[in-house]
Amino acid sequence: MTRLLLIGAGHAHAFVLEALAKNPAPSIEATVVSDSRYAAYSGSVPAWLAGECSLRETQIDIQALCQRAGARLIISPATGLSVEKREVTLKSGERVGFDVASLNIGSTLALPEQTSDNTPYLLAMRPLSTLHQRWQALQDSVARLPNGGEQRVVSVGGGAAGCETLMSVLAQLRQKRPDITWRGELLSAADALLPEAGWLPRGLLQRALRRANITVHHRVRGRALSAGGVLDTAGRCYPADIVLWATGAVGHPWLVDTALPLDANGFIQVTKTLEVQGIPGLFAAGDCAAFEPPLPNAGVYAVRMGPLLADNLRAACRGESLAKWQPPKRVLALIGTGDGRAIASRGALGFSGKWVWRWKKRIDARFIARFNPPFSD
Repeated sequence: MTRLLLIGAGHAHAFVLEALAKNPAPSIEATVVSDSRYAAYSGSVPAWLAGECSLRETQIDIQALCQRAGARLIISPATGLSVEKREVTLKSGERVGFDVASLNIGSTLALPEQTSDNTPYLLAMRPLSTLHQRWQALQDSVARLPNGGEQRVVSVGGGAAGCETLMSVLAQLRQKRPDITWRGELLSAADALLPEAGWLPRGLLQRALRRANITVHHRVRGRALSAGGVLDTAGRCYPADIVLWATGAVGHPWLVDTALPLDANGFIQVTKTLEVQGIPGLFAAGDCAAFEPPLPNAGVYAVRMGPLLADNLRAACRGESLAKWQPPKRVLALIGTGDGRAIASRGALGFSGKWVWRWKKRIDARFIARFNPPFSD
């Protein structure tokens, strides 16, 4: 038996488990280690933040998927990995050995320095696996605010995900507390929103932000939280009551203490086969992997890696040659705007409307249903 260990329950590993369920491999003994039975699909998170669906509707039931694949599930996150011993240490203290392994553990964020005791409320958007706890804590805090008044919500990070998150969060806060005047601001280090897209998608996004009463500040890099606001690298302060931190993606801290090859941001360096550089039989995919040339931190790339990762892990278990993964030159971005609409962006093309939001929700629901049993509890 070849011991296959899947570390993390990200999107790419869902494809690996699906492949094992559809085409069982009696010679492979598969184990999954995850911090939860459920894994959120990142594409559905904005709809959940906006209050349009439940948390459970955004999740893949990893336990049920493991049962279909004949894999063992251990609910405890990894905290260490020994390349020499070929074993992973879990938070529970258990050690799990492997012959072939893959990491699909996502990313976390480098949080801002806090220069005062009276800083704004901070909501970090990563790691995704524990976002529901942080989001609930923020909603509880908002419920305790006095009637009336004004609240400024500042998002640090001007990528598509940062824009979408801010619009979704504001939509939910306005619905929960209509007595409060909610104002949004977006701090973006780039010169323009969606810099790799055409003028039409950029214009549609700018219009959506204006409609949501969000002011955009370009060429501003958030650095720290101070009393009542966000400090940028030039020392300017932007007043804030709530700060959404959606920038500075880095690898999980425990990776630093391993012998894995890491890039400057702590991500695992992989070859075009998704195998970790210099370590045969060990793979990484999704946000935790550093691909060459670099890829944006977006769930769509983990999804596209999934089928090839499944094939290569099976091949590695059998001692067969590996295939190379070719990233797509363009990907379709569907950006929810928190008001029942969405923007579709692919290269220079762009569309917007309620029909795009319905289309996005159908795509996301189909993806989640693909991996879930019909009546998953």
